[in-house]
Parts: sequence; C-alpha cells; structure tokens
Amino acid sequence: VMLNFWASWCGPCRQEMPLMDDIYEKYQKFGFTILAVNVDEDSADADRFLDAVPVTFPILYDNESRISELYGVDAMPTTIMIDREGNARFLHRGYKPGYEDDYLKQVKKLIRE
Repeated sequence: VMLNFWASWCGPCRQEMPLMDDIYEKYQKFGFTILAVNVDEDSADADRFLDAVPVTFPILYDNESRISELYGVDAMPTTIMIDREGNARFLHRGYKPGYEDDYLKQVKKLIRE
C-alpha cells in the first residue's frame, strides 16, 4: 500500500498525483493499491483539485487531521509505503521530480516479498 497524504494547495501534489496514478494502474493487478488521504478542512477544495487532476486510485478525506496526526505527517505530500504485514517500510516527505522512480523501485520490491 502506498499511503499518500496530500492537500489541494500543495503544488508538488499536483505534479505527483498523475505519476502515482500511472504506477497504480500498472501494479494494482499484483495487489498494490494507493490510498490518497486528503487533509483539507473542506473536501470541496479536494474535489476541485481532483477535477483538474483526475486519478483512478481511492481518495480518502481526513478533514480533522486525525489520521495524518497518527502518522506524524509534517510535510505535503507525505508518502508511506506499507508492506503486506502492515509495516511502514519507506517514508518520503515532500516531492521532487524523480521521487516516482524511487516509488516504483519500492513498489516492485514490496510486491516481490
């Protein structure tokens, strides 16, 4: 599972989401999924973002930041790779071009386990 925390006001999130969607579409048949958790206080902001940047993976809403607090999210976006046993294995704070290459390597590694 790729657990991704994002916000509508986050510029790097706008860059990252389509790249994550490509990974999702390619690897979901192997049991991989992405759970994208929006942290906006108003879900309508997230919905407008998704109208402009549509994705096929599940979107969850954390309007009160309860889940993001549990995971200690302190940057947007924050991505956590979780293995089949439920263990957080990889953590990424923020996004820069090229991170998707790391995501891809980590997804492949976790699928093979």
